[in-house]
Amino acid sequence: MSQRQQRAARKTRGTQPTGAQPAAASARFAGLPPARALLLPQAFSLLVLAFALAGSVARQPRLFAAIAGAGGLLLAWTVVLHVLAGRRRRTFALDVVLRKQHWVQACAQLSVYAYWGWYWREVYDSAHLIAAQLAFAYAFDMLLTWSRRERYVLGFGPFPIIFSINLFMWFKPDWFYLQFLMVAVGFAVKEFVRWNKEGRRAHIFNPSSFPLGLFALGLILTGATGITWGPEIAVTQIFPPHIYLLIFLASVPAQLLFGVASMTLSAVTTTWLFILAHYALTGSHFFSPAALGGGAVPIAAFLGMHLLFNDPSTSPRTELGRIIFGVLYGLSVIVLFGVLEQAGIPTHYDKLLAVPVLNLLIKGIDAAARSDLLQRLDPARLGAGLLPRRRHLAYVAVWTVVFTAMQVESGSEVALARGVSLLSHGRTADTIAHYRRLTQEDPERAVYQNELGYVLLRAGRAPEALEPLQRAAALDPDVAQTHNSLGAVHVQAGRFEDGVAALRRALALQPDYPEAQFNLAQLHDRGRGVPADPAEAARLYGAAAEQGHLGAQVNLGRLYRAGRGVERDDAEAVRWYRRAAERGQPIAQFNLAQMYAAGDGVEQDDVAAYLWYSVAAARLAADRRDASVAARTRAVDARDALARRMRPEDVAEAERQARAWTPAGH
Repeated sequence: MSQRQQRAARKTRGTQPTGAQPAAASARFAGLPPARALLLPQAFSLLVLAFALAGSVARQPRLFAAIAGAGGLLLAWTVVLHVLAGRRRRTFALDVVLRKQHWVQACAQLSVYAYWGWYWREVYDSAHLIAAQLAFAYAFDMLLTWSRRERYVLGFGPFPIIFSINLFMWFKPDWFYLQFLMVAVGFAVKEFVRWNKEGRRAHIFNPSSFPLGLFALGLILTGATGITWGPEIAVTQIFPPHIYLLIFLASVPAQLLFGVASMTLSAVTTTWLFILAHYALTGSHFFSPAALGGGAVPIAAFLGMHLLFNDPSTSPRTELGRIIFGVLYGLSVIVLFGVLEQAGIPTHYDKLLAVPVLNLLIKGIDAAARSDLLQRLDPARLGAGLLPRRRHLAYVAVWTVVFTAMQVESGSEVALARGVSLLSHGRTADTIAHYRRLTQEDPERAVYQNELGYVLLRAGRAPEALEPLQRAAALDPDVAQTHNSLGAVHVQAGRFEDGVAALRRALALQPDYPEAQFNLAQLHDRGRGVPADPAEAARLYGAAAEQGHLGAQVNLGRLYRAGRGVERDDAEAVRWYRRAAERGQPIAQFNLAQMYAAGDGVEQDDVAAYLWYSVAAARLAADRRDASVAARTRAVDARDALARRMRPEDVAEAERQARAWTPAGH
């Protein structure tokens, strides 16, 4: 080879990242008769059926039907393929190929499952369902391949696909057949939707991200998010302490081996820089702590940037192309989050929807990266003489520096997001313990004291909440939430004048603070700490209700119904009851049912009344407090009394609507 050819070869190696390299077969089996070859998919099909017999599955008829049906269809397919292959005298071939990229990725994903499941036991409890999908994937992939051609490659390929899908979406037991359909779509698209990529046929779409994106779109269009555990998955992934560090460390081996660090680096950095810029310009976080982000990249998006979108087989080949690919993914998460949030759609879909579109763009991205305009920006030119592993190491080193800086800068935001997550999932004791530890580690940080006091207050432990809230107010006296919580503590202790003063201070700091408006309205409504003033109560309730405060909407409806502080207006009462009822507030649902039953402010409608009584009773069933038990009893009694005057077909229709009802935004 001439010196010029050697230099050209080095340049080529320096500008093309190493990805998934073809692996030699560990074993080859050719000329297999159908009876022998099809024993393998038959075994996996029987394994799927075996999972249907697990005790927890057998006790859930629809889940049992989904798993048994999937196994039965696979067995039927096996029989049909056996018959057709026998008639055509076909034989099959099997190659055993253990590709490193598959088992390395699977190990990274498995480490996330193991750590996450320790803090959210639903992961461990669902392990058999993930295993059932894995057995289904092997059988489906074998049968699909052998139905089309002679040779099947057996390896660890299904593991990262199934693990990746389940890191972001599970269907609930009654809808679990859709989980198998999602897996089938992923493998079918991998088999059928292909193109020529650098002289060879290759699949276009990431086989886990395509079905995730497709089904996410379907769930959005049908408003059926509630049939999945998607929101819970996004919330609970931040339960484990130091989960960002675990994901970072688990992903390093693949980044070193396959050169995917540049995509993760550019995606995370793009998102993080946007977060910092947004805060600098607006003073507020783009991803609120409620979205499990705050000043950090939200945990589910961070996970997607490591273990979802950066499949070497469906990403650009050039190093600059991979950086562009990562930047586009980070921007897509930002744009989709904003659009979904504005539309009132669950935001956990933000990291799923764009990946298939980006997969379609990789040829264009590579072409742009090789263009005269952009080629000079290719970082590979700086390390053209480096071996691929050394370039990978360089990217990982840069990514390590960025990750460390991000952790230092946003560590407190991550800690707050974890507290929000734990509390939103009803784990109050864990949330209190979390904030107590934070206040002990950093007693001078006002926000930790404030959050501890707030959670103690919510837990009904107002006397304990007083000290951290007073400490928070002393450290930072200009936080409206602190004064609102202090006001609530004073009110619960009977110190109504102090409560009024604290709440007024909260509203002076933040005039549009709905929780403080509601709390102060209650004092004006009841004449505690101030003279009773129904008109002022109605004004404050109205201001909070317009911002979506459920309690304010219920109480404003009550005032309109009674003509107290406002002119009586039953139609207006119905409007406010409906707004709260549609979002799941049970007292509003009960009151709205009464309005429908009596025809006050709305056309009389027994079916609608029965529906809302039923929904209210169901919502109250989970609350064992005495007042809620009594309210549920009233709702059930009113519904049953109403049923006695209704036609059976109207009762059946109302019950059907009640079963199908879900809160707005779910």
